[in-house]
Amino acid sequence: MDWSLVLVSQGIETTIDQAEDGSGWGLLVAGPDYGTAIKVIRQYHLENRGWPWQQQVFKGGFLFDWGALAWAFLAGLFFWLNTTTDLKTGGLMDGAAVAHGQWWRLFTAMWLHADLAHLATNATLGLVLLGLTMGRYGTGVGLVAAYLAGAGGNLIAGLLSLQTHRSLGASGMVMGSLGLMAVQSLPLWRQTPHAMKFILSGLCGGVMLFTLFALAPGTDVMAHLGGFICGLLLGALLSLVPTIAQKPRVNLLGGLVFTVLVIVPWWLALRSTALVRG
Repeated sequence: MDWSLVLVSQGIETTIDQAEDGSGWGLLVAGPDYGTAIKVIRQYHLENRGWPWQQQVFKGGFLFDWGALAWAFLAGLFFWLNTTTDLKTGGLMDGAAVAHGQWWRLFTAMWLHADLAHLATNATLGLVLLGLTMGRYGTGVGLVAAYLAGAGGNLIAGLLSLQTHRSLGASGMVMGSLGLMAVQSLPLWRQTPHAMKFILSGLCGGVMLFTLFALAPGTDVMAHLGGFICGLLLGALLSLVPTIAQKPRVNLLGGLVFTVLVIVPWWLALRSTALVRG
């Protein structure tokens, strides 16, 4: 297409067509113009060799991991279980309880929601952001990274609230996914000196979305902010190993870690509730 534009600019009519054997594409020019066309194209390459304004263009697009649907389904399952069983007593995020050793609340609180509207909000936005995160960092790695970011958000909120923080919901994990996506362009700094604009645009976009979704009145702003910051930090660490998403064993390990961090905290939470009642 570049050659076609060059030739047209010199008054040489061209047609882009595919070879009959399907081997590739080429330019068709009139027979009398062939010699001139070759000279023009050669001159074009000579004049643009080492041109300082040429920059590498990175391939656009994104990957979405539909495995995030399993997370949304699991969140709905916990919401249903909470209607038949008391999960909040031992699973609600409570800064004072965490300070006294009930660390599992950092994780269990992400599976609890106040009502159906609360669940629907986190599940829909979380499905999009978590699916993109898992597509970018790998199914297992992206999932456990977002989960840890959400737990980190609960921890930060508890520390900044002087242990009086009480909350529930997966919004910290959702904002952690946003933080992970905001720094997904960091590995580009190794490839080109022009990567800074991609990195800064990703960070600015993440901050704008955080402002839009996470600062609404009546929401747990501290947990949102903590989750977003933890997502940024974890994403920066993962940028040191950008090929990790292509390693099945690493993603399998991430999935196993996520499973353990769901089962063990809930086992401790239910045991704690049983001991209190006993």
